[in-house]
Amino acid sequence: MLKYIGRRLLHLIPVIILISMLIFTIIKLTPGDPVGANLDPRSTPEQKAAERARLGLDKPIPVQYWNWLKRSIRGDFGNSYIYKVPVSEVIPTFIKNSFILNVFVYIFAFLISIPIGIITAVKQYSKTDNFWSAFSIIGISMPTFFFGLLLIYFFSVKLDMFPISGMKTVGSKATGWANIKDILHHMVLPGTVLIIGSLASLVRYTRTSMLEVINQDYIRTARSKGLQEKVVIYRHAFRNALIPIVTIVGFTIPGLFSGAVMLETVFNWPGIGRVLVDAVNLRDYNLMMALNMFFAILTLLGNLLADIGYALVDPRIKVE
Repeated sequence: MLKYIGRRLLHLIPVIILISMLIFTIIKLTPGDPVGANLDPRSTPEQKAAERARLGLDKPIPVQYWNWLKRSIRGDFGNSYIYKVPVSEVIPTFIKNSFILNVFVYIFAFLISIPIGIITAVKQYSKTDNFWSAFSIIGISMPTFFFGLLLIYFFSVKLDMFPISGMKTVGSKATGWANIKDILHHMVLPGTVLIIGSLASLVRYTRTSMLEVINQDYIRTARSKGLQEKVVIYRHAFRNALIPIVTIVGFTIPGLFSGAVMLETVFNWPGIGRVLVDAVNLRDYNLMMALNMFFAILTLLGNLLADIGYALVDPRIKVE
């Protein structure tokens, strides 16, 4: 297993380099640059040219990429044009905020959705199955921003039960448990939106996967041998239905850190999704590159963890 993981990690190196080249080229070919976004519109052409030279934007794209790659290998991702500090100091704070919001949501969604998916598959076409099927369709199809605005209108504007936006009360100097309560209070509405969406899709995936398995011949054989229904469902059916679920878990990992761009914008949550939007709008090349590479690496690692998970839940898959 360790040799397999080491070999896969080595294979990721050329993939990461190719991804970085592609992202860098796309970003550089996008109209606009940080000079136009951050300098005074009344600046003279000479001032703009001097600023481009200072930022190294006057060099050919391959030269710019090579300079960026050499710095990045050393852990230097340059300075953010927006925040005026090194990118390595900007990202951790906002990633932490996104992680705080997402980790509780995904853990709760997984703990609830898998049992519900199993029950709805076993009791196919029952009232329980019909309810959760309708819930899944509505939850998957409803746009995040629309549902978020509905919650803000009813629970913040009309009922005044929860804050409209933000992560903490403006001007609050609370510490300890009071600070945690304040953050949790602000998390209720955005967390609800994320939970509904995650729960809907995970219940649907689990139900579909279980239905494919429980109709197989070996499940009927297990039942004909007189095994208890719980043993048939959880030991034989559920384990074989785990493979698609493991895939979802692998792709969930980047989401724990990348945040939800639309949701963070609607609720003004200071997460990494909003930072990426600001970086794109203001052409903060260094911040855009660092964030996109971070998300790409997380996605590749999520794929690796999913492959390892396949080997753990399916004895037919061998990793050597």
